[in-house]
Amino acid sequence: MKTRIAITGIGVVSNAGVGSELFWDALLTGVPNHGFSVENFDPLPFFEGNSKEARRADRFQQFALAAAHEATTQAGDFVTDADLAGSMIGTGVGGLGTLENQVGVLAEKGPRRVSPFLVPMMMANAASASVSMKYGLKGPCETIVTACAAGTHSIGRAADLIRSGKVKAMVAGGAEAALTPCGTQGFINMTAVSSKGISRPFDTERDGFMQSEGAGVLVMEEWEHAKSRGAKVLAEFLGSASTADAHHITAPAPGGNGAIRCMESAIADANLDPSDILQINAHGTSTPLNDAAEASAISNVFKDHQPFVTGTKGVAGHSLGAAGAIEAVAVILSMLHETIPLTHGTENIDPEFNSLNLVYTDSIMWKPGPTISNSFGFGGHNGSIVLGPA
Repeated sequence: MKTRIAITGIGVVSNAGVGSELFWDALLTGVPNHGFSVENFDPLPFFEGNSKEARRADRFQQFALAAAHEATTQAGDFVTDADLAGSMIGTGVGGLGTLENQVGVLAEKGPRRVSPFLVPMMMANAASASVSMKYGLKGPCETIVTACAAGTHSIGRAADLIRSGKVKAMVAGGAEAALTPCGTQGFINMTAVSSKGISRPFDTERDGFMQSEGAGVLVMEEWEHAKSRGAKVLAEFLGSASTADAHHITAPAPGGNGAIRCMESAIADANLDPSDILQINAHGTSTPLNDAAEASAISNVFKDHQPFVTGTKGVAGHSLGAAGAIEAVAVILSMLHETIPLTHGTENIDPEFNSLNLVYTDSIMWKPGPTISNSFGFGGHNGSIVLGPA
């Protein structure tokens, strides 16, 4: 019998702001007026007011610490043995803002003016390392970099470590801050971004994603460890899977073959059947090929059973390596509030996806049950996790 895993804390930084309450409100009401970036973010509270330390952290690292602060505060004293607690914060890009800035410094001011903090600020493992150091987590401190699947993969791998008995608790999730001049223009030039400025998953008029930024973090614990200290369990991690398309660097495998295998494996890992899944938080990027592949995969896996499907990128945009972790937070909030938020931006579902039970005209009440959350990344990376109510 597999070790049960409790989720005892959640934290998020999104375009709606810092914190789960603001994020949930946005999922119900729509895209914030300023769009898909994180506005007016102040990192100082998450560095105990130390402005020097805050300046020596890239924006994605700052986001991770902000989300971890909310999650760990909610979880309480989850570190009962520092050697048995770790961190696993994934990212797709890492410290791109720092790299761009210092390339400019090199060009304009010369090599001697390049910051000695360039490498520790831009390295992809900076977020995991910072979380480990801040909370004294002396177990595994690792970073998964699998493009847009990184946040989901990090949660799955953290669960594997708990199940193996190597740790009792993990702080896991993803962080990204690639809304930089080069980062943004690169996606625009590859025609991945919506020319209309609208994320509308599975809509007949979808024409690309809206790039965003942020972080999502979960505190995950071995079930008995959480119960023994009297922690409030928010949700349960049930299963996960990771597969590769082995097909193309950006395009999904035809018919969503890799996604099919990933969802089926995650459901099996949770010891469930497809008919047990009641909700799907879709990857739903609003790009023509990816939405078509995912819709086909969902139809193939679930057949006549039609779980509710929602696409939260309609509100939160696509935060790359942070997306899966932010969406895991959205799933847990949907269970706690007994509400599935509508897929904002979508008005006319593509006729080819008629078998998709998409929630897009209004949010709906539901009795929470097993939910699968999907993430698919450039390079053919597929990740799925299954979460259940506490």
